[in-house]
Amino acid sequence: MQRTVTVSATASVSAKPDMARIMSGVQTEASSAREATAENTMIMANLIDGLKSLGIAEKDIQTSNFSVSPRYQHNREGGAPRIDGYQVSNEVSIAMRDLTAVGDVLDKMIGLGANQMRGLSFEVSGAETLTDAARTDAIANARRRAELFAKAAGAEVGEVIEIREGGSYEGPRPMMAARREMSAAVPIEAGEQSLSASVTVTWALK
Repeated sequence: MQRTVTVSATASVSAKPDMARIMSGVQTEASSAREATAENTMIMANLIDGLKSLGIAEKDIQTSNFSVSPRYQHNREGGAPRIDGYQVSNEVSIAMRDLTAVGDVLDKMIGLGANQMRGLSFEVSGAETLTDAARTDAIANARRRAELFAKAAGAEVGEVIEIREGGSYEGPRPMMAARREMSAAVPIEAGEQSLSASVTVTWALK
């Protein structure tokens, strides 16, 4: 039976986000689906035009959800609920590459009629490349520990038999925005995010 040693190790690198993603939209209600959709379309078109006027590229504005649903009125006497109107929701995901403008954009969106703020999150555009550094460090940590164990057991570390990777991405949780009226730019802090990698490596012992 071949003797082996298996070690799990982790490593992480810190990075400052260079992108932000805003999830927002417009929700309207009316007595008919046609009226609710028409009003929603008008406000959303105005909202998107406003975002483009702020310098946000068309490729960075993407529809994430569109729905039309009935609005029910429940009978207090226990009868079946009846439809008394319709609700239309249109949501977009906006990628922002200028973090200094996030607060102003949020203010502008609310002023243009956005009444649904699903969240704000920050991203690191080069996360995969940065995580490679964490992977390299994780392998080095695993090797160091394997050599420690092998020496204590009177053996030496040989060739690698297996490498398995598991990773995680740690950073600030998305910030949910619920304020509908703002008189000044929203204060936004991107902070830092931790990109980590974990590996499990098996070496032969000799």
